[in-house]
Parts: sequence; structure tokens; C-alpha cells
Amino acid sequence: MKALLAIGLVVLILGIVSFAIPFPHSEYHGLRAGDAHVGITTQHSERLSPAISVLLVVVGAGIMIAGKRST
Repeated sequence: MKALLAIGLVVLILGIVSFAIPFPHSEYHGLRAGDAHVGITTQHSERLSPAISVLLVVVGAGIMIAGKRST
């Protein structure tokens, strides 16, 4: 079950990375009148909730442990 170990490692790394790196998010706000439209695109960088990051780390470690026990 090397695949299970690799999946657990990927989830664990994503959980650790999510503590530090914000994810970009963009929205378009505009007004349309006939053929004319005026708008602006706003961009935000938001981090995941720490609870979600901790959950990813715990789940990744659990999958890795399950992968090691099955071999």
C-alpha cells in the first residue's frame, strides 16, 4: 500500500503549507446597462482557517500511519 502512504504524505504537506501560504480569490463587481458595462475586479488573498489546516495535518498523518500498518 505505497499509494496510501503517498496520499497521506501529500495531504500532510498540503496541511502544513496551508498555515503559511494564502490562497488568492478574485471577484468581479459590475454594472450593465444595455451594451455598456462598467466593472472592477477585486482580488483577495485569504488563508484557510487554522482548524482546517490542523484537520488536514491530522488526516494526512492518519493516512500515512494506516499505509505503514498495512504493509
